[in-house]
Order: sequence, then C-alpha cells, then structure tokens
Amino acid sequence: MRFDYKKILIGAIVAADILVGAAMLYFFCGGVDYSVDQKISCHKIGVSYMTMNNEFYTILNEEIAARVESEGDMFMLYDPALDEEKQLEQINRMLDEKIDVLVVTPVSWKTLTPALERAKNEGVRIIVVDSEVYDENLADCTIKSDNYNAGVQIGSFAAADGRKKRFVLLTHNTAKSGIDRIEGFKDAVSAYDNIEIAAELECEGQLELAEPVMNEFIKTGQKFDAVFALNDLAAVGAVAALEENGILANTEIYGVDGAPDAKGLIKENIMKATAAQFPTEIGKKTGDVIYKLLAGESVEKQILVPTELISSENLDRYGVERWQ
Repeated sequence: MRFDYKKILIGAIVAADILVGAAMLYFFCGGVDYSVDQKISCHKIGVSYMTMNNEFYTILNEEIAARVESEGDMFMLYDPALDEEKQLEQINRMLDEKIDVLVVTPVSWKTLTPALERAKNEGVRIIVVDSEVYDENLADCTIKSDNYNAGVQIGSFAAADGRKKRFVLLTHNTAKSGIDRIEGFKDAVSAYDNIEIAAELECEGQLELAEPVMNEFIKTGQKFDAVFALNDLAAVGAVAALEENGILANTEIYGVDGAPDAKGLIKENIMKATAAQFPTEIGKKTGDVIYKLLAGESVEKQILVPTELISSENLDRYGVERWQ
C-alpha cells in the first residue's frame, strides 16, 4: 500500500494541536512538577524549547523529565510557540520562581540575551539544547546536533549524482540550528557545478507554513527541481504543496531530523534523504549535564551529537516506526 502523505499531514497537525494545548496548560498552571517523591529541598529545573509542536522536542523532553523525576526534583516546562517575546516572559517567570537550572532552545538566538544575562547574574545554570545563543559565554553548556554537518551531508548527497538541480531552500532564519543547516548545505553544493539555488523561503520550520509558502512560490512559475527543508516537518509541508500542484513525482525532497514520517516517505520514494538527529541521546546528555552542574562538576562547553544521512540505501538500519 502506498504511503499516504496526506494522513501524515493531518496526523502531524492534530498532534501539534494536542502538544500546543498541553503546553498551554503548563503555561497557565505555572509549570508542571513531574516528581512523585519530591525531595524536601528540591532543585527546580526550568525548560523552554522554541515550540512543542515538533515531536523532536517531545522525545528530548521525555528523557530530561524522566531524569529530573528520578532525582526527586521539580520540572517546569513552558511553550513559547515560536514567539520570542513570550519566551522572554516565560523565562523571567521561571527566574521569579527561583529555578536552579534553565534548559532552553531559543526562538531567536539573538533576542534572548537579556533573560540569559539575568539568569547568569542570579547564579542559574544555563544549558542550551538543539541550537545556540548569540553570546555563547552565557551558556554553561550547549548540547546540539551537528547542524552544519547535517546540511553538508544533504548537499553532498544531492550533488553526487551529477544531475543539474535547481533547489528551493525552506529556512528558519531566527533559529541558529536552521541557519547552520542551510549554511552547511550551501557550502557543500558550492563545490559542484550542477547545483543552483533557485530561491530561499522562510517557513519557521513549520509544516503549516511550509505548504502555503511552497504553493505561492510554485504559482510564480519559477523553475526548480528539488527542495531542501531545514527540518522534516517543513519537508512534509513541501510534499503536500508539490502533490497539490501535480509536480511531486518530478521533484526531489530532502530534510533534516530522521522523523518517522520522513523515513516513511523515503521508503515510498517520495523523499530522497534526511539527515537524522538523535533526540533521545541529546535528552540523556542534557540530564547528565544538569546534575553535573548542580554537583559543582565541570562540563564541556559544547557537546555535538553527530547526524547520520538516511536514504533508501540504508533505511532498513534505522526503521520507519520511531525516532533514532
């Protein structure tokens, strides 16, 4: 049976709505305490990802929350829903609650600086995950995928067959992780004469934005042969737009994440490749760093988790049903 990308699209949107609703509950309740047997003098761990409508953060978060719960500490999660002002407000709220550690993925890697400076001045340990902050000195540790190399892997793979391709790039220009992936791709393909960049389209890495942005671009009549999306959510949105316009079969699609939906599309020869991230590993490493910092131990300033290219050639090693 053919893989139904429309079911992926609908399922992803429904899942995103559920996650956003849950995150709103966290917001209005002032964070959630996951601990069952909480210590009398527990530590407070505050967490703010850029959004919770991406399963990557759900899986990463499960690992961190489980570790905090096992230690008997308090876990507070807020969802800024890609709103940089809301993220600043929520972090300040957590600082008012006297958190000991802040785990954060910036909505905007530059504008978060004032909140991080306050956290630093108040002795709060800061761990940045999946991206970077503008002033790296504010972070005690940054734990992320090798985002630049993810772009390099996709670019090198796409160019290697020698066929001429005009690429549309789906970007997220306020997230350093997205910036790095696009930069890595551009640097990789610059060594090849057969690759051309036809356009760069901002979609904030969101499925529901990528589809209309691609639709609008297709209506301009500009020629292109391939799409590289900064993540798999945006890639699925591009798939929907290309199918709607009857050009999916003639367009190569690439993404970053290694999400189950993307691997399913690779299995059905709808997507060509994705650079896989490992959210479970990032979450476990983050949990370890939290408790090393609380114990006064030294930690690495930056921890890079390698990405791995997944295509039809090695898909069986990874499986389609779950994340790596």
